[in-house]
Amino acid sequence: MFSQNEFEVDLRSYIEHTALKPDLSIEELTTLCRDAIDHGFYGVCLPPYYIKQAHDLLDGASPKVISVAGFPMGYSMIPTKVEEVKRILDDGADEVDVVINISAVKNSNWAHVKNEINSVTTAAHMKGKLIKIILETGLLSNEEIIRCCDICVENEVDFLKTSTGFHAEGATKDMVRFLKEHSQGVKIKASGGIRTQEFAAELVHCGADRIGTSSGLVIVRS
Repeated sequence: MFSQNEFEVDLRSYIEHTALKPDLSIEELTTLCRDAIDHGFYGVCLPPYYIKQAHDLLDGASPKVISVAGFPMGYSMIPTKVEEVKRILDDGADEVDVVINISAVKNSNWAHVKNEINSVTTAAHMKGKLIKIILETGLLSNEEIIRCCDICVENEVDFLKTSTGFHAEGATKDMVRFLKEHSQGVKIKASGGIRTQEFAAELVHCGADRIGTSSGLVIVRS
């Protein structure tokens, strides 16, 4: 469907080169940052523990530093997530990806979901930073996803993100289209199971504004 080079330049600028495994080493982090610089990736997505080290390793280079809060389960309480967001941004992250409280969604506790999304988004925007809300779409019904999209639009969230990559189904073309249809201008980050150039390019074609993947090198070298 896509030629090898059709999206190559664009894909590099879409990719958030990701390493979120719990046993990430400083040597692996060093390689992650070096590869992001060498290949012109949009940014690196890494655990909060490594934000300051990543800044030192990037040393003023163009890739952004992205980290995660409430990750990967999403069920920590709202004040905890808010403080985590603040600390992540104070430590130097340019963007933060926050897992939604999936338990609250599944129990239709929409007041909690609204409060959480408003609280973490406000915390990020007060510091002039971007926030992505991770929906974990593989665990939600279409009706639940639409309700979450509406709340995110209302609270001016910057991005909706499909998945953590740790649970259920990752990104799909159909889900990216679905989110695009219901997001009213909120950008989309596709994440989870993106391992080939063809699939990454198809997701961009379907409306993804960012690609979160640990296979960035494979994608750009295909």
